[in-house]
Amino acid sequence: MTTADITPPLRIGLLGTGPWARNTQAPALAAHPGVELSGVWGRRAEAADALATAHGTRAYTGEEGIDALLEASDAVAFALPPDVQAPLAVRAAEAGCHLLMDKPVATTVAGARAVAEAAEKASVASVVFCTLRFAPETSAWIAEQAAVDGWFTARAQWLGSLYAAGSDSEYADSPWRRDKGGLWDVGPHALSVLIPVLGDVEHLTAAAGPADTTHLILRHTSGASSTVTLGLSAPPGAAGVEIEVRGERGTASIPGWAGAETAFRGAVDALAEAVRTGVPHPCDARFGLHLTELLAAAEQQAQAAG
Repeated sequence: MTTADITPPLRIGLLGTGPWARNTQAPALAAHPGVELSGVWGRRAEAADALATAHGTRAYTGEEGIDALLEASDAVAFALPPDVQAPLAVRAAEAGCHLLMDKPVATTVAGARAVAEAAEKASVASVVFCTLRFAPETSAWIAEQAAVDGWFTARAQWLGSLYAAGSDSEYADSPWRRDKGGLWDVGPHALSVLIPVLGDVEHLTAAAGPADTTHLILRHTSGASSTVTLGLSAPPGAAGVEIEVRGERGTASIPGWAGAETAFRGAVDALAEAVRTGVPHPCDARFGLHLTELLAAAEQQAQAAG
């Protein structure tokens, strides 16, 4: 019997009961062989009960329920609006729980900084779930391109049709997503790919496009530049995700990926590895803070120019 065979499962509690929790996080956590889903907390008791029952765990609700779930958990995963997530992540870190957060960590720099500082002070591991950094197909592609020098430019387009006429997506009911638009919802995904490949962003220009669309022009520390188009209101025929880099060795385009649940399992593995080794993951709370800083600067520019 190896050490891995006798390692106890990581007890992870889930905060949130909405579509993201139901469709991705709860199924991934309940099925993960190295995880015990230690409970589900929700603001609505009936939703928490339903999700917990579906996955054979305990439901929690109310303020006292948060404390009880934190006490029963080694780590917590969040399926909550970003500015609800951030103060609860601080609370979880202070209780000694490791953090598996959704992107963006917060929509204010102060909120994201509080999370990063709390995680650092408590010496807890943290991972921010930027999907493409954890899906097996795309994470391998990112690592491959990051190992190559000589990139000249890149182009990223992430256009959803969440708010297009006739859309029936349950994610369209999210107030924070409707308020903040594609910049904040899908911007973290694009930036989380471009930064490891081209280097950090040293200059950013932003402009508003139609509906909630935002256009970015970025200059990276490698000397390369990139353009990014983000939105959730494109016509269905215009929706899609494309990321390509161009340089001395030609052009490379990001592959497709299997889906969010598989990617989330990868994020769970990354958190478990960070807990085991004490080595921070590149997509940790500090990186989440940096993403919020970039998105806040872009939002301010786009609003001023609009």
